[in-house]
Amino acid sequence: MEVEVAYATPERQIIIPVKVAAKATVYDAAVQSGIAVEFPEIDLETVSMGVFGKVVKNPKNHPLREGDRVELYRPLTIDPKQARLNRARKAAG
Repeated sequence: MEVEVAYATPERQIIIPVKVAAKATVYDAAVQSGIAVEFPEIDLETVSMGVFGKVVKNPKNHPLREGDRVELYRPLTIDPKQARLNRARKAAG
């Protein structure tokens, strides 16, 4: 079956199409994509992963379906509430 593996940094994003076995997991697709070669900072054992924007708790056991997009997530650099507060302060003047 065919799925996609996606990852993005502020400077670059990549979506890699991957053909995986019928019973492949989120983790299997990430490994098979070779995305860790493109982005050496990714540790596939610890990076958060999801499918279509929904975080998956256990990527090694989460099965994929045809057409799924596996996403690898970077850690947050700032708390989202703090980021909104900073934008609001900046907009206010």
